Amino acid sequence: MRLARVSLLPACTLLAGCNNWQSALNAHGPSAVSLKQLIIFIVAICSIVWALVMVAMIHALWRRRGEWRQPTELAPPRERRMSYVVSAAVGATTIIIAVFTLTSFFTTHALTVAGPDDLTVRIRGLQWWWSVEYVGPDPSRRFETANEIHVPVGRNVHLLLEGDDVIHSFWAPSLAGKQDLIPGRLNELTFRADHAGTYRGQCAEFCGMQHAHMAFLVIAEEPADFERWAEAQRAPAAQASDEASAAGHDVFMAKACAGCHTIRGTKAAGTPGPDLTHVGGRRTIAAGLLETTRGSLAAWIADPQTLKPGNNMPLVPLTPDELRAVSAYLASLK
Repeated sequence: MRLARVSLLPACTLLAGCNNWQSALNAHGPSAVSLKQLIIFIVAICSIVWALVMVAMIHALWRRRGEWRQPTELAPPRERRMSYVVSAAVGATTIIIAVFTLTSFFTTHALTVAGPDDLTVRIRGLQWWWSVEYVGPDPSRRFETANEIHVPVGRNVHLLLEGDDVIHSFWAPSLAGKQDLIPGRLNELTFRADHAGTYRGQCAEFCGMQHAHMAFLVIAEEPADFERWAEAQRAPAAQASDEASAAGHDVFMAKACAGCHTIRGTKAAGTPGPDLTHVGGRRTIAAGLLETTRGSLAAWIADPQTLKPGNNMPLVPLTPDELRAVSAYLASLK
């Protein structure tokens, strides 16, 4: 008995890894629950089939065999029984595959069904970050952010997924299934978060050398908290409130930074890079690579190619004073 308990410990340790903030088995919305049930259903059926095959194989290996004087001689009753067994196995296999196909189709089809009251968010996948635009019928209410998707608890979110350069794949396993972002094609995905919290997502399609560093966060908030956040995001960037931030603003506008990034409320209107209007209020920078602090902002600006080789941000020459000023300015954009 003690040996049996000890043998179960490695399995329990592995199962513990299935319950974290990026796990399809840690479901927090109806879409994720449906996918989890589909996974459990398929695994359970396959386990039963495997067990039956093992029982049949063990029986065939251990049963006593009669001696045949003529090995090539056929036994009609035995052949008839084997024909029944093989026919039943083929029929069961056909039924199981058909059931798997139908359940998978209906489950995944439900992930793209949208309603008129859904929150619509356009997601663009780029090498290697996520552009997040909140769209709606009123253009004045739209705004853009990057690498973070805030959603209200209990409301369906309709994602419009587009790829700008290569194929990416949007995957937030605790909330929804995977969906590809393909250049020239619009794909859709719908999910709902039933519980407030922070859920990690990841690009699930190899998209280049920094594929592993292309993460995002889905932050589910109570509806009132989400509306406050959205209103703050719609506002232009805050004015520099201290000398260091003001100096950083001037450096940012004078350098190439303003040609690649947008900061609403300033003359910076570049589009190749992420919108930085409220970058200081985001939890991470560089698509989940670093926590957002003044130090990490300075490190990223100073040498982005060392931290994330191959990304499209060039090295902008800055003096130490300019670097400190720019990092102070960006950290103040909340």
